[in-house]
Amino acid sequence: MTIFKFDLYRGLRLRQNDILEEAEALGRTLGVPDALKGRIGVSASNSSAPGPLRPAVVEALVRGSGDYVPLVQIGDDVRRVVKSVLGDGYDAAVVNGAEAGLATSYAALLAPSQVGAGDSARARVVVPYERHIEHHASYGRTVPGIYKDLFADRGATAGELGLLGRRLHNVDIALVKLAGARYPVHGIKSYPVPLLLNVDAEASAAALARAADVDAAQLAGFVALGYDTPGFGHGQKDADGTSVLHRRLGEVAAERGVPFVVDNAWGMPFLGTDLRRIGADVAFYSMDKVAGGPTAGLIIGREEPMVNIRRALGVHSERFGSVSAHGKASHVAFDPGKEALAGTLAALRVLRDEPRAILDPIDTTFAIVKEEFAKLSSGFKPGIQITRSVNAGGVEINYERTWDGLAEGSFGIPIFTHEDRIAQTNVLNNALARMGIVPNLSDDANILITPGAGTFNANGELDEERVRLVVRGQLLALKLIQDWGDRIAADA
Repeated sequence: MTIFKFDLYRGLRLRQNDILEEAEALGRTLGVPDALKGRIGVSASNSSAPGPLRPAVVEALVRGSGDYVPLVQIGDDVRRVVKSVLGDGYDAAVVNGAEAGLATSYAALLAPSQVGAGDSARARVVVPYERHIEHHASYGRTVPGIYKDLFADRGATAGELGLLGRRLHNVDIALVKLAGARYPVHGIKSYPVPLLLNVDAEASAAALARAADVDAAQLAGFVALGYDTPGFGHGQKDADGTSVLHRRLGEVAAERGVPFVVDNAWGMPFLGTDLRRIGADVAFYSMDKVAGGPTAGLIIGREEPMVNIRRALGVHSERFGSVSAHGKASHVAFDPGKEALAGTLAALRVLRDEPRAILDPIDTTFAIVKEEFAKLSSGFKPGIQITRSVNAGGVEINYERTWDGLAEGSFGIPIFTHEDRIAQTNVLNNALARMGIVPNLSDDANILITPGAGTFNANGELDEERVRLVVRGQLLALKLIQDWGDRIAADA
């Protein structure tokens, strides 16, 4: 009997208890100490489980919390650090999270003005159909209609009080499929998944340009992720290592005179995706992921668009006349507070002055992943790709190509959707957790491994044995899911 893809995922759902029992047994052979179970993980890049603070940041927080310092002074010091790296043509503002950077950017740069008589204008924002679009593509009504309700099952809460509730009433989000990408349906919670290893950057940029010109009068800008790995569609790079798709997006936006806004929440300021090379007008970051900072967001951009962003935050000049401020404005609710400002400043100084403190753990983690994969590689289906990324602060493991060239009724390693993670039906994550290792994002055949989730010691140095333990656990969990998929197919 031919088994179809949905039969595979139904089988995984029905056998999940058996799979997790086997994962628990694997965990015992892996040897995760009881004291570390649930306290070490594959990646610290998670909003609900922020990474550890670097020692210099902890010192700055302790020192700053006891000081009486005007916040405008700390904010201006942040600006000085950013300008010292990117040049005086760039500016910055600290907010209380990357999502605050998104919301402020949409309100200050992309949404049309509501002041004046007549009907409300509408704005059209063009967004590539990439991964994690529930963040940067959910601030407006998605068009065309095939994408309606796309985010209904994402996030902790559904409906008006969930992601759908932050849609701006006068903004349309034009989603554009990337050339060469595939969007098959996978998962127990079955939804389309963007498989992006084969993205054609030039053809994709042309498609995005065409979408922008459909209603040029309403075009407000382009928004895209700043993540630079092949699993996010950025396998094609220029000679200097810059993503061709990013660079072309910046050019397409500049040709039309509209902003290019980059969501690089998961990225690394200064060391990762370079705003200047890709032509970004504004980018924002989560400082508490791989940047080693406190729970805060950082917005960096060209001076001109940053004026409106800083005005919306209440940090750009007093009304009586001054070069900067720290007061009330439309988006004052995104104020980060003194400790977040002080910690962000300290983290940026480390990124600028001590880059090896960040780069060395990435290099070591990459070496460990390659070594541990080599030990198990003969047992995996062909098509697994491993990539180092400074911007992401670690290593990407992508397995979408295990599905390439298969006959009907044959399967690659099972792929779980973002909706699976929310519904707790991502069996790969559940297996890793049963081993005693905290999982992270492994949606859409893509896994990120970064140092920091219980893998730094008290001195802020990488604990290589712990990294090796969590990497081995992740690979064993992936192999377990592969083997169970094969078993289910064979038993059908």
